[in-house]
Amino acid sequence: MFKIDVKDKKILYQLDLNSRQSLKTIGSKVRLNKTVVQYRIDRLVKNGIIKNFYTSIDFYKLGYINLGIYINYQYYTPKIEKEIINYFVNSKHAWFTANIQGKFDLIVLFSVSNMNQFFSFWKKTLAKYRFYFQSAFISFFTKTYYLPLSYLVEEHNTTQRIEIVDGGTKVDVDDTDKKILQYISLNSRKPIIEIAKELKTSSTTIANRIKKLENIKVITGYRINIDYLKLGFQLFNIHFNLKNYDKIHQILSYVKRNPCLISASEVIDSCDLSLNYHIKDFNELHLIIKDIYNKFPNDIKNHMTNSYPEIYKQDYNPKFDL
Repeated sequence: MFKIDVKDKKILYQLDLNSRQSLKTIGSKVRLNKTVVQYRIDRLVKNGIIKNFYTSIDFYKLGYINLGIYINYQYYTPKIEKEIINYFVNSKHAWFTANIQGKFDLIVLFSVSNMNQFFSFWKKTLAKYRFYFQSAFISFFTKTYYLPLSYLVEEHNTTQRIEIVDGGTKVDVDDTDKKILQYISLNSRKPIIEIAKELKTSSTTIANRIKKLENIKVITGYRINIDYLKLGFQLFNIHFNLKNYDKIHQILSYVKRNPCLISASEVIDSCDLSLNYHIKDFNELHLIIKDIYNKFPNDIKNHMTNSYPEIYKQDYNPKFDL
């Protein structure tokens, strides 16, 4: 666990709200001059608290389908497990891969442009590893709500949390737009002048295109990816199956008030609602679950909990076929 102070937490929170905002702007909000802000950000990067600055992209608006595979192993060895993990990590379509403590052993999240693309990949996967899969469940994520890291700042009003929503209708973007997205997807603070130089165009053109992508909500925000383990937190997931599906948005509205909720997804298949939290332990998780059941005693059928002890891949970079 790495110790950070209140100022560091406020800087992390501001970067998570908008990682492209200037040092001067951040400094005015946390009451530090920009030189000190830069020093603290550099230190947070050096110590691995900040993994990267990324651009939040609504893949649905680019025509992608988001789905997850939950896998249980059988007849496997540590060597085979490592091989399977590396196989998914190296897949251009998989953007998240992690082992699970709970009902499943491995989770892989995919973004594909059509189901035939996924079917082709999955058939190749089964040809290689079907013997080692006891079961594999596929879920479709129809809409995801991303919440800021409000637990870092106690004074934040969690009843009015800014959220990023993925799940829009497809829009048209050209190859230049896609290249810009690739440049800033894993480095949201990349200077416009550098992008313009690499694409051999003007800074004004790049700035206008980024603004257009923001206006049509392809770019939904600029955030940071942190190593929450170093801050003493774990990533826990709750799957809820509902008795009354028409209450899903009431439940979502309620759970979003918890400052430890980092994302919530509406799901088809394995569950109806998937909630992700940064919290310290299972005891805290049980209190959260109990609170939700107490609030909606007649609307939830059952739930399942998971934790992700190790994340092998978390890559927000879209692999466009250019």
